[in-house]
Amino acid sequence: MGLSYQEHGNKNAPLIVFLHGGGVSSWMWDKQIEYFRHYHCLTIDLPEQGASEDTDPFSMLVSAQEANELIEKIANGKSVTVVGFSLGAQVTIQLLSLNPDLADYAMINSALVRPNSILRKMIRPSIKLSFPLVKIKSFSKLQAKTLYIGEEYFDTYYKESFKMKPDTLIRILEENLSFTIPENFKKAKAKILVTVGEKEKAVMKKSAVDLVSTHSNCKGIIIPQVGHGVSLQNPIYFNQMLENWIEEGILPKNVTVL
Repeated sequence: MGLSYQEHGNKNAPLIVFLHGGGVSSWMWDKQIEYFRHYHCLTIDLPEQGASEDTDPFSMLVSAQEANELIEKIANGKSVTVVGFSLGAQVTIQLLSLNPDLADYAMINSALVRPNSILRKMIRPSIKLSFPLVKIKSFSKLQAKTLYIGEEYFDTYYKESFKMKPDTLIRILEENLSFTIPENFKKAKAKILVTVGEKEKAVMKKSAVDLVSTHSNCKGIIIPQVGHGVSLQNPIYFNQMLENWIEEGILPKNVTVL
């Protein structure tokens, strides 16, 4: 079974592909889909997540391979922008490395590219112990708050978290904490915008710097007063930033350039 996806907007317009973060699915892009109605928008649920729960086991490579096949088929030669957040940003990096000609623009939001072998070894035992907490609504509400998931989407977030199997979560986290910049990333032909929130952890800011220093097509920015999830925390700001960058090459005045 292939990845679940949805198309929105004007199918004659350039394509924008949205790849979600871990622990959520394509609903996180609802505000973007609504704003970019004049574009052809494609949302993809990554393996074992959202409506793609009955697919191959999650890995960065499998996700990129299947997303690449889907995007090539739907784009059919038109201009492509890929937007990824967190886990989806890592998949975007893998995607650009796998097919350097795929995208004209790519926005990489909050991508971790510095592996942590110590934390990775702790994932399996810690998830086995803590996983029952996911099914407690009060705990899920705390988790949702850190991701800027409001009441509007909490029930969907909780339902998907409740359904996720512990082995799936372990796979996702292990892949997330093992990810490094692929060698072929520097061959990607897209114009690439790398973003990170001012309130994110130091390792996330260092990861953004690593990406910018790896590829001359990358421009990196730190977005003020935001943590991990600007598209959910401030969708109006995010949408205008993305649109202005794609169409005019303009960035917000209040960002810090890396």
